[in-house]
Amino acid sequence: MSKWAGVTIVVAAVAIMTLGCAQGPSATAAVVEDKTYAVTPASVTVKAGIITGAVTELKVMERVEQGSNRVVSPAKLSGTLRLKNTSANQTVRLVAGKILYIDAQGQPIKLEDSRTEPVVKFATYGSERLDPGQDATQSLDVEFPAEALKAKKLKEIRLELAYIPSPYREESINFTVSIGAGK
Repeated sequence: MSKWAGVTIVVAAVAIMTLGCAQGPSATAAVVEDKTYAVTPASVTVKAGIITGAVTELKVMERVEQGSNRVVSPAKLSGTLRLKNTSANQTVRLVAGKILYIDAQGQPIKLEDSRTEPVVKFATYGSERLDPGQDATQSLDVEFPAEALKAKKLKEIRLELAYIPSPYREESINFTVSIGAGK
């Protein structure tokens, strides 16, 4: 009996050592939170030639580590861009849009080297063409410079649109027909 008791004690000791070493201290994961900056005004009307519209629901968001305030995901500007062709006789093909962030001195605020230029692409076939009176909606989700988050640094946002207007005509064609007797 004492032989089995010795074996049980050894097995129990090995199990305790194995489980005790395996658990170790648990690392706590850093909590990441979304930090949102309000853009004032949050909605503006826009006009560029024969295109009018609005930029709405503007906000800037970055993801930061709680406590250390380390930036996990750099700031991005988001919102909705609605455009309408106000021409009576021209179709518009939207090519692209570029966003510039302008400081109080009227100079563009540069993005950090590792980030891409804030470009609005009208990529989906068909959504880039606006016939007279037609409108289109495009979501914005573009890079935003960290420098512009500083108080009183950003004065305005400029949206440069590239589009190709082309003549739009509707013509009617009449032709004479007659219907024969049914068989």
